[in-house]
Amino acid sequence: MPITNLLEQNCKLYPEDCALVEVNPAKLDDRRVTWREYDLVQSSHSQPYRREITWRVFNEKANRFANLLLERGIGKEDKVGILLMNCLEWLPIYFGILKTGALAVPLNFRYTSDEIEYCVKKADCDVLVFGQEFIGRVEEIADRISKNRLLFFYGDACPSFAEDYTKLTSNCSSRDPRILITDEDNAAIYFSSGTTGFPKAILHNHESLMHSAKVEQKHHGQTRKDVFLCIPPLYHTGAKMHWFGSLISGSKAVLLKGTKPKDILDTVSRERCSIVWLLVPWAQDILDALDRGEISLDQYNLKQWRLMHIGAQPVPKSMIMHWKDYFPNHQYDTNYGLSESIGPGCVHLGVENIEKVGAIGVPGFGWKTKIVDPDRNEIHENEKVGELAVFGPGVMTCYYKDPEATAEVMDEEGWLYTGDMAMRDKDGFIYLVDRKKDVIISGGENIYPVQIEDFLHTFEPVKDVAVIGLPDKRLGEKTAAIIEIKEGYTVTRDEVEEFCMKLPKYKRPREIIFAKVPRNPTGKIEKPLLREMYGVTHLVAAENQS
Repeated sequence: MPITNLLEQNCKLYPEDCALVEVNPAKLDDRRVTWREYDLVQSSHSQPYRREITWRVFNEKANRFANLLLERGIGKEDKVGILLMNCLEWLPIYFGILKTGALAVPLNFRYTSDEIEYCVKKADCDVLVFGQEFIGRVEEIADRISKNRLLFFYGDACPSFAEDYTKLTSNCSSRDPRILITDEDNAAIYFSSGTTGFPKAILHNHESLMHSAKVEQKHHGQTRKDVFLCIPPLYHTGAKMHWFGSLISGSKAVLLKGTKPKDILDTVSRERCSIVWLLVPWAQDILDALDRGEISLDQYNLKQWRLMHIGAQPVPKSMIMHWKDYFPNHQYDTNYGLSESIGPGCVHLGVENIEKVGAIGVPGFGWKTKIVDPDRNEIHENEKVGELAVFGPGVMTCYYKDPEATAEVMDEEGWLYTGDMAMRDKDGFIYLVDRKKDVIISGGENIYPVQIEDFLHTFEPVKDVAVIGLPDKRLGEKTAAIIEIKEGYTVTRDEVEEFCMKLPKYKRPREIIFAKVPRNPTGKIEKPLLREMYGVTHLVAAENQS
């Protein structure tokens, strides 16, 4: 069944129960309550900005937007872009789109005006809904994208080139439009990270979305009693598909606008959160703050917090072991996925497999995996590196209007070739080695940066690390480690090199760079940016050696 049925079901079963909460620690509670929203913040203005809506209000908001779109001629197979920061309106807008049979097209909030224009046109968007933070960027391209497209603005002081979403939807019916939707109908277009150029448009149907909800609930056992804390941006499949576990169980979720350790722990405590999905940098920041004594766990009510899980990137084993020092009773899971496989869960560690921390895990619920050689023949031997491929109901339909790119990553049977290099141990657990494109070939040896990064994460002063290949006349490429040091530590190149003596000689970084490690909003290291930052300088140096 289409995923919109879950929202309608929750509205019928739990109409007055809380569905969503928005918390913004950077802002105090000084807003005026608007239509059918209520605020439970205490009157003392010492509390952070907070709003919440029930399942009934959630569904009614979605219905109002769906009916607005239908009134404007938007329906099945049309596309509606969403360019919003996380907020209470985000998910009702998303489900309002789906209820019409149209496709939701979430956009990265970091996109430049040119990238917004590219994605709107690439996905054939008929409508763009954008927020306050994007007025300037959308205004730059409004003349070029507004022809034959509707621009709806959510926020205060609607600009002249758009229409006011809040005013328009307030006059629309809150009844469900009752559009027939099937599992095979297209549902959404998500965009790839775009770290190697303009992003690809990834097409998913309703079966994909529903399967991701089933996977999340199956893996993490959400019940009506759970409260999920969502921090990453909702435009990304990871955040939304983890929230689908709350949707399928009819439980409360909290959207936190902030990543500071104190704000995370404070929100977990106040909102009684039981499940928290973190990215590696945020988990590391919490550990660092605890190590420095800046925060103390006895200041918070955390007994209900049962599960911490991490995805979107390789997770250092040393960090999880340190996490268990502070939170010995936490269940832990790692989730692997990509937007082409509707986000997290096609591979996961499993809360029962804590002894296998370091692996990304085993095939997720309803998924199959295999590791293949360069000719896409399956590798059956343990410990042998190949490309990871996945198969299941959550695999994308295709790259939208790009058959060549689709054929590069999918075969006729529907297997998706991820571009991630991996190996399997004797127990069937999969270990991520690196991205195919990030493998460094130095002096004829294949070097997998993730293995070196994992090793350097065990060095106490290291907060974050990225390993890339830089041009070298003699070796072709040489390894370079960009290292971000924890606050309060001082480390020299010699000390890092001495620590790396435990590595095989060919794996030791030949270049040490002390700098901040850039990560995108979903926590992935921006290695193309690092290669651009440091590669040109070293390419010139390599050429000068000749």
